[in-house]
Amino acid sequence: HTHTHNMGQCLSENRAYTEAPQQAQIYNEVLFFPDRALPCRYGGACRRGNSCQYAHGETSLTRFLSCLNSARKSLDVCVFTITCNEISDALVAAKNRGVLVRVISDDEQSKSTGSDIATLRQSGIEVRMDNSPYHMHNKFAVVDNRFVVNGSFNWTRGAVLNNRENVVITDAQVVCQSFAQEFARLWTAYDPKTHRNGELYI
Repeated sequence: HTHTHNMGQCLSENRAYTEAPQQAQIYNEVLFFPDRALPCRYGGACRRGNSCQYAHGETSLTRFLSCLNSARKSLDVCVFTITCNEISDALVAAKNRGVLVRVISDDEQSKSTGSDIATLRQSGIEVRMDNSPYHMHNKFAVVDNRFVVNGSFNWTRGAVLNNRENVVITDAQVVCQSFAQEFARLWTAYDPKTHRNGELYI
């Protein structure tokens, strides 16, 4: 389900997100869901062999997580809903290694069964809500102001395992700048000190 397309010098599919790209190079990766299974937490150390129902190779989710895990300075997340523990664990791990993690989400979805928003807040991650009768329906993340992760993919186990979803990962600067600016606009607009329910001023 993983497809990599690179403009300029060809890069392997296993290219580390932490490598510095050459100036004229644009890195694009397209992921498709559903995955056959969630990744095994034991990886190569799993002793269950063929009886293990989890995935031991690369999947769309493991590629998605690799990009989130590459964050060193900042990770700005703007998503409709987060219920996939593997993804929320990656956000908490980023916070714990000193990355500035900020999350914007939909207020109604944050109250739904299985939502990980409370867990993220308990870990010290600041989360802001739209507090609107309409949906904050974005599904993107900006990693170190360098990569954008965006697509139809909701950050849920149902989306990982059941839904037909897509994610595009790119370091095209014009795209990254646009998403970073939109995140900054919403982050300011949803400041609980100034935000009035249901209204977006900027």
